[in-house]
Amino acid sequence: MSERENGTWSRSKPLVRAFAPLRAMNRLLGTTDGLANGSRPHPAASAVVDCGVYAAGVRLPGTFSPDEALREACSRDDAFVWLGLHEPGEEEMTAIAHSYGLHELAVEDAVKAEQRPKLENFGTVHFLVMRTARYVPHDKITETSQVVETGQMMLFVGEQFVITVRHGDASELGSVRLDLETERAALLEQGPWAVAYAVTDRVVDHYLAVADQVEADLDIIEEGVFTRGAGSPIQAIYQMKRELVEFRRAVVPLQRPLATIVAIVPKRIGKYFRDVQDHLTRTVEQVSSFDDLLNSILQARLAQVTVDQNNDMRKIAAWAAIATVWTAGAGVYGMNFKHMPELDWLYSYPAWWAIILGVSVLLYRALRRNGWL
Repeated sequence: MSERENGTWSRSKPLVRAFAPLRAMNRLLGTTDGLANGSRPHPAASAVVDCGVYAAGVRLPGTFSPDEALREACSRDDAFVWLGLHEPGEEEMTAIAHSYGLHELAVEDAVKAEQRPKLENFGTVHFLVMRTARYVPHDKITETSQVVETGQMMLFVGEQFVITVRHGDASELGSVRLDLETERAALLEQGPWAVAYAVTDRVVDHYLAVADQVEADLDIIEEGVFTRGAGSPIQAIYQMKRELVEFRRAVVPLQRPLATIVAIVPKRIGKYFRDVQDHLTRTVEQVSSFDDLLNSILQARLAQVTVDQNNDMRKIAAWAAIATVWTAGAGVYGMNFKHMPELDWLYSYPAWWAIILGVSVLLYRALRRNGWL
């Protein structure tokens, strides 16, 4: 059996060759003390958040480097490693991939963090990509408001390890690890897929929380649109639609990977993933309804703008009609005719004013009664 099959290290041999390049590099740098004892200290800017070894649902005491943790897990039949990383660099991620037998394509995706939700299989290692979401608090929706902040969560699930790679601030995993260690040890006994379930469940729970808060924002926008004199600007509605599109890109594509996971994981853990799948379906339905509602709100606001413009045009036309009376009167008596009988009448000037004002008042009242003014 070769040392590496389908992108993963074989468990039949110790991971000695995995450390040969590290030893050579440390000899060149003059730092061989750490490796002499079988350990490698984390660099100052390490992306490793936590690294634990779990056996029979219980975390083993002590601090482990990623390499030490894998060796310890491989020496036991019921143990696995949970390695948590936050925004790892290419060099560190490559070293971890070399030790854990991760495929180079998956490693590239984990570093760049520009992937859509998916599930890929590299031999005995499954690579799950999810997009995280977090609601950004704000006073009101404007054309520049950020409502939903997204990031990425990636999981490498092997036979004796699970590696979580998180990009962004959404969906922290410290509380997930603590909950599994203290409250759900029986679930943790089921191995790496149990951790994958807990992480996926946390990401989807955040989807539900974001959906509820987005719904509250939509209620405020809808109320503003249909409240007389307090219409929401179209720019703010369009910005909300863009934020909803970003949220939709995180939620909807995850349906297919989750359905695949339910089909491949053991039955004892599959029921947990089905529960997550139900929550995700609920969120997808909410997002779809939000999109329809926001389209309706946008169309209603555009219709209001059209109605307001028509009302303005009617008012302008009404005042123009009143002004026409004055223009007509001034035009008649402004003509240079010698024989105009009214010019010789003593009360012709007051009479002209009385007629013009009377017609204007009657016209104003008629237009106002018909809703033009």
